[in-house]
Amino acid sequence: MIKVSVMYPNTKDIKFDVDYYQNTHLPMIAKMVGPALKGMELDLGIGGRESGELAPYVAIAHLKFEDRNAFKDSFLSHAKLFAADIKNYSNVKGIMQISDLVTF
Repeated sequence: MIKVSVMYPNTKDIKFDVDYYQNTHLPMIAKMVGPALKGMELDLGIGGRESGELAPYVAIAHLKFEDRNAFKDSFLSHAKLFAADIKNYSNVKGIMQISDLVTF
């Protein structure tokens, strides 16, 4: 199992529409990717390490796939459409990381 994380840095002038991202953008991805998507989670940053410190990321979306091929086959063909939608919810481009998912 792999996890694809898209992390949106919490910059000084960030604009991020959580409602749109959660209720429109992520469901669009789920619909277009289809059954290759094995699970999805959304982290909304509320703080950093020190008291009163901003979270380093305003939001992190985690998408789970069986393997990298499942991700590539289902997601990448729609990547331009997903990227074009960013303007509808944020002025910051997300940072993507693909990870092996290890559970304990």
